[in-house]
Amino acid sequence: MVTDFHTPTGVRARTSPEDETELRLYAVRRGAWTLRYDRAALPVQAGQFMIHRAGGLAGFEADPRTAARTIGVPLAEIGGYRGDAPMTRPATAPEVRLLLAHASLLHDTIDDLEAAGLSAARNALVELARGVVRQYVDDTQPGLAPALARAARELADQRLTDHELTPGLLARELHVSVRTLSRAFAATGETTAGYIRRRRLEEARRALTAGHTVSEVAARWRFADSSHFIRAFRKRYDQTPTEYIST
Repeated sequence: MVTDFHTPTGVRARTSPEDETELRLYAVRRGAWTLRYDRAALPVQAGQFMIHRAGGLAGFEADPRTAARTIGVPLAEIGGYRGDAPMTRPATAPEVRLLLAHASLLHDTIDDLEAAGLSAARNALVELARGVVRQYVDDTQPGLAPALARAARELADQRLTDHELTPGLLARELHVSVRTLSRAFAATGETTAGYIRRRRLEEARRALTAGHTVSEVAARWRFADSSHFIRAFRKRYDQTPTEYIST
């Protein structure tokens, strides 16, 4: 269902006949991927997400250092979309973020899932794929909470130096309520704000190791001031930043 593609060099290849009953979703994280069908060539650039029926794919080209992920779902389970015309979305669209986050969870845990867990993960994948097609996801479904929490963590990691980063901002970016996001995080044993604080402290500690001053680190990772940073650092690591540097 989920396949990763990485190539250090440029690639051009033909493909075997694909399943006409499968819908294929392509997400390019780095580089560029051109999918060649019988009558068209469809480029997918870094940061883009494309949906198309798997059948008819004749080959593909990939730029050097391209990194991408494909997701396959049964076309019949999507409903109302035949897949004949490509649908392209930015990978930052809320529905796409949720789908890719769930795909990452599935990719990381599939070998450990029992039959019931695998079935639930598959159903969630199909539901999120429907959401991408419809440009709407019903975030009240409990089975989607892990994907929502992961998508929020990934988004937070990208915005750690943004002074506007809050649970409210993450909720808005993902088109869910703060309450829904909080419920998703509850299962992880950590609050949304707690995750942001922990990740900022982790990155701040790395920056201290790299030789940056306490004031520089406090400013970069958006602590109110050096005193606030020192207190937060000591609370988490049982030592001050200066003590940490000297060890």
